[in-house]
Amino acid sequence: MIASDGESVAKHHYFDREFGISAVKLLPGEYYVTSKDMVLTTVLGSCVSACVRDKTAGIGGMNHFMLPEDADPASRDTSAAMRYGAYAMEMLLNELFRGGARRERLEAKVFGGGAVLANMTLLNVGERNADFVLRYLEMEQVRVAAQDLRGSLPRRINYFPETGRVTVRKLKQQDDALLVQHDEQALAQALLKKKSGNKVEIFDTGFHQALANKGAWSV
Repeated sequence: MIASDGESVAKHHYFDREFGISAVKLLPGEYYVTSKDMVLTTVLGSCVSACVRDKTAGIGGMNHFMLPEDADPASRDTSAAMRYGAYAMEMLLNELFRGGARRERLEAKVFGGGAVLANMTLLNVGERNADFVLRYLEMEQVRVAAQDLRGSLPRRINYFPETGRVTVRKLKQQDDALLVQHDEQALAQALLKKKSGNKVEIFDTGFHQALANKGAWSV
């Protein structure tokens, strides 16, 4: 089963040689829901991903959002709105419910919200994203089974919806960190322009595609 909104569903499918199964890579503003034995993977700086599943229904999914809430969500299309946590969480949960999940059986694992650049610390994006996802799940009465939020390092996460397992690798090597920092700098510049009153579209980049799997731990 795949989430139905074509604009925001992750489309990068590949075979993961490390895990020996099919995989989907999520970029910022995307989500994916499945009932298959596969791995969902993404890289997070100040962004946050929620990994949510219903074990009984045999369905789970992940999202990847950049900011907690949009001041004017009605003014954006679906693709743009998915970059904001309020919409990204709603889309993920609704797709799980459509696949047979029930709220009382859901478990969530949440990751990201790092302060990987000094200017992102001043903008408080990671902290706001981390606070938002925990607050949202509490409001929706979804149990948080594990979390790895905040901190100063970017992360790569691999989520296995069938089992609920997540592997997390903190990106400490210079090349990996620089790729994530480049994306964080672009986001910071866009947010500063937005604060000054200029109309700015939040965007994503392809740094995820350059990162390797190694040194992960599981939750």
